[in-house]
Amino acid sequence: MQSIIFMGTPQFSVPVLEGLINKGYEIKAVVTQPDKKVGRKQKITKTPAKIAAEAHDIPVYQPIKLSGSPEMAELIGMHADFIVTAAYGQFLPTKFLNSVKIAAVNVHGSLLPKYRGGAPIQYALLNGDKETGITIMEMVKKMDAGDIYAQKALKIEPDDNAGTVFEKLSYLGRDLLLETLPKIADGTVVKTPQDPEKVVFSPNIKKEQEKITTEMSASEANNLIRALNPDPGAYLMVKGKRLKVWKSEVAEDSSSLEAGCVVDNKKRFALSFADNSVLNLLELQPAGKKKMEVKNFLNGQGKKYAPGEKIVDD
Repeated sequence: MQSIIFMGTPQFSVPVLEGLINKGYEIKAVVTQPDKKVGRKQKITKTPAKIAAEAHDIPVYQPIKLSGSPEMAELIGMHADFIVTAAYGQFLPTKFLNSVKIAAVNVHGSLLPKYRGGAPIQYALLNGDKETGITIMEMVKKMDAGDIYAQKALKIEPDDNAGTVFEKLSYLGRDLLLETLPKIADGTVVKTPQDPEKVVFSPNIKKEQEKITTEMSASEANNLIRALNPDPGAYLMVKGKRLKVWKSEVAEDSSSLEAGCVVDNKKRFALSFADNSVLNLLELQPAGKKKMEVKNFLNGQGKKYAPGEKIVDD
């Protein structure tokens, strides 16, 4: 069985790595991002890929920057058959990509050439797409621009968020990679170049994109909430305070109220948005509080607001 240098960082990469291990591939090394400080206590936290690698006694490399590093020289010296990346998070130098015997392969969470970049799953949800998928592609120095080895689509369900789609795609990516690697190795795979006219980019989500505004329709706000769950979360500014919204649904009714007003705070917590649309907020997190179901919110802070009152700050 061939040898692999595996490169990945978040939970998305773990099923892919474990699938390769279980299939009998020799994993010479796992390369992942450096450990980071997480949470209020700034606790140093290992990446999910590192945790998985250590559980299987696989050597772990965590260069701050791979290019020109001693780690890269050591990895090149391993003479692996494949490099496999799955949400690693750094550009890979051409010298490194060309060092393997067979191919450098990427497991990407979209149907390329749509959504090249670091946030393909989030943008699929942001844009209200009905499907996404996995692409197994040849790695080149230009971001997500390599030829396509294989693709498989995944339906996006109405109640999906970034977390659920990430999980589904990680397993889909695992299975499609395991189907495709033998074909790459024996030369029977047919590569398809990406159409440059159909390229769409999905850059990493910026802080300013996390805010829900009254210029959005209820559908646009709902898509943003889904796209940013479980991290970092979308929020409203309500009476000068941040209110995170983790789950919502577009209401069937409409409202003639100005956008940002309370439509109902009795049996539900519903706000008006652009185009007379209404959004039901289902799971919320007031500043300094834990996440809560809407019924708990309505028994507390939600009582302050009156139907018809504008509470959302633009």
